[in-house]
Amino acid sequence: MSDIPHLDGHKLVHLDPACLKPHPDNPRTHSKDQVRKIAASIKRFGFRNPVLVDDENRVIAGHGRLLAASELKLASVPVVQLSGMTEAERRAYIIADNRLAECAGWDEERLASELAAIASFEPEFDLALTGFDGGAIERLLEEAFAGPAGTDAEPEIDADAPLVSQAGDMWILGNHRLIVGDARDPAVLDVLMASESAQMVITDPPYNVPINGHVCGLGKVRHDEFAMASGEMKAATALQA
Repeated sequence: MSDIPHLDGHKLVHLDPACLKPHPDNPRTHSKDQVRKIAASIKRFGFRNPVLVDDENRVIAGHGRLLAASELKLASVPVVQLSGMTEAERRAYIIADNRLAECAGWDEERLASELAAIASFEPEFDLALTGFDGGAIERLLEEAFAGPAGTDAEPEIDADAPLVSQAGDMWILGNHRLIVGDARDPAVLDVLMASESAQMVITDPPYNVPINGHVCGLGKVRHDEFAMASGEMKAATALQA
């Protein structure tokens, strides 16, 4: 289909994505990861939210969904035409459609409860389809099943008990080696690696950035500062780390 007929009353039609024209100056960006998430959502739930276009087939809302449709190689997508918009209204709505959703917040307690309910209805359901990453989902579910924060008593530590492990100790766990030490100290790594080279390294280096002002939860959660590398290191030390 090369043209979209006039749709009285914003009638829903299904059209070839190739005939739709994304806004070339769309200020909203879509990462590959986000497009993959949208595609996964469409694959599981169907294309439930139509693409909005103007009288000239230009996309007003649904750029991300259109990219996902391309990734899924869909032959058609649901489309609703919005007629009679001025150029200023069209461009403003493209921004508003995205920005207004960002202004909403999350009630973490209710969100955790909803995720837990989904998991109880269908234990194998992929909760990542909600758009949240695995780490956030895990934390929310832990809070949902553990109850309100602060209800679990902290374990007591016997200061007189003998130490099980201390700095410098090496633990041999089958084919794995675990050392107690500072990962920033090259000497510790030399002992751990025993002159061998690693095939892969998964690490979270100390970027010397404080939590406050840089990291936040979904709403009411506030993370504690790191024990080290929270902005107190000098530039040269941070680069070496």
